Amino acid sequence: MSGHVTIIGAGLGGLTLARVLHVHGISSTVYEGESSATARTQGGLLDIRDYNGQPALETAGLTEEFRRLILKGRQALRLLDRGGKVLLDVPDDGTGGNPEVQRGELRKMLLDSLPGGTVRWGHKARSIRAVGDGRHEVAFANGTTATTSLLVGADGAWSRVRSLLSGAVPEYTGFSFIETHLFDGDARHPTSAKNVGGGAMMVLEPGKGILAHRERGGNLHTWVMLARPQDWFAGIDFTDPATATTRIVQEFTGWAPELTALVTDGETPPVLRHIYTLPVEHRWDHTPGVTLLGDAAHLTAPNGEGANLAMYDGAELGKAIAAHPDDIETALTEYEQAMFVRSAVANAEAPDLHDMLGPGAPHNLINAFTGGVSGILCKSVGVIGC
Repeated sequence: MSGHVTIIGAGLGGLTLARVLHVHGISSTVYEGESSATARTQGGLLDIRDYNGQPALETAGLTEEFRRLILKGRQALRLLDRGGKVLLDVPDDGTGGNPEVQRGELRKMLLDSLPGGTVRWGHKARSIRAVGDGRHEVAFANGTTATTSLLVGADGAWSRVRSLLSGAVPEYTGFSFIETHLFDGDARHPTSAKNVGGGAMMVLEPGKGILAHRERGGNLHTWVMLARPQDWFAGIDFTDPATATTRIVQEFTGWAPELTALVTDGETPPVLRHIYTLPVEHRWDHTPGVTLLGDAAHLTAPNGEGANLAMYDGAELGKAIAAHPDDIETALTEYEQAMFVRSAVANAEAPDLHDMLGPGAPHNLINAFTGGVSGILCKSVGVIGC
């Protein structure tokens, strides 16, 4: 391929694309708004699926590097009730197909696999316009511009590139997460660490839940999940961590203190994350010289598929470009048509937050698991790191 691929966004999907292109001898530049690779933390654990995430990393030639990041035992799962009683305890026997890794470590692995200078930090896309013949000009907030014949939007939920292809905008799901951390759980928070167990722990009721995951070093990563309108959260001052924490915990009156301690003992300020989605059937008519991958293309509520699909998108797009180096529009069209079907099916089949926190929670998930339909519960664990 004689051209150069411009990728907006240095998340897992954009970096996987850049890596696969590099493997095939195709150059790319990844523009990222953050100032550096360490500008912010990169989320929690991800369960890397054997049917999309792992094949993507194999296409990228990074399987061995990925295996070195796996945290053994983290596929264990516990479901508790509000009193702390264990309702379901599934150990990690080493046979599961979705090993857990830290998102930040996976991202670093991808960054380290690219030639120096591939990622341009501190380049936040401000506006994008077509300039004819399938070319586009990207203007960045730092005053620079880049013109390209192949533009890929890997820029997440609020993608700037998406507006070139679609008028769709993310919509609030009615659910929000509040995130916090407890460090060195076994030594400093032994009761919480015991409740979480070796992997993931969930306490679910209709409209609310507490989830936690054991990360590297015994750190406990906690999410509160609440079904509330955005206006409800607007009435909480998250700039005052103590007040915000007190207000959130009031929603769990009557729950065992050792469970709410996962929130009240948090060592980082609570971070509010509203959950948005795009329509499951989101698609667009092909436009020359531009496409999307990952959340920019098919944003959904956390269900364990998001990061895996983004990496798979990146790998498949890279392969398509390599297979049609002299006919990029054919490459993009083939990639898009397959991606539309793939993402719609994956997200339609995965349980959403209404499954997890709807009427009958958590027994709907327990019944599905004990009845042999393990996929619904196993995919629900992906809420933790997606």
